[in-house]
Amino acid sequence: MSNVEDFLTQTQEQQIIDAIRVAEKNTSGEIRVHLERNSEKDPLERAKEVFYFLKMDKTKNKNGVLFYVAVDDKKFSVLGDEGINNLVSEDFWYSIKDAVIQHFSTGSYADGLKEGILATGEKLKEFFPFQTNDNDELSNEISSG
Repeated sequence: MSNVEDFLTQTQEQQIIDAIRVAEKNTSGEIRVHLERNSEKDPLERAKEVFYFLKMDKTKNKNGVLFYVAVDDKKFSVLGDEGINNLVSEDFWYSIKDAVIQHFSTGSYADGLKEGILATGEKLKEFFPFQTNDNDELSNEISSG
């Protein structure tokens, strides 16, 4: 895998975007995926920078979630905003990360992201159910940098 463009096919990208839409159908939570070539930083620290750069901290209920991948470095992190972190169990993010990494270890990157996204959506539904006046606050498109 030499760059971000080779990480996922267009079909896989669309499947991930569809998974985000499905996950967000029952929750006011917001989920994004960000891919970049590499990072010199710890993946969680870099995910925090990207989280703020994408203005994910600006959601009404502080319920944004970022799936961050440094493709060439094979680094991954998942980060939730404070509204979520105040409600989910301590091991929740570890379980999501472990599920994604298990797929990544076999080269099933899209499957890993989809599983993590859908599991996150299920958990968010418990704490942040969809409201009739809910607006999609963040893009569902995969960002890269």
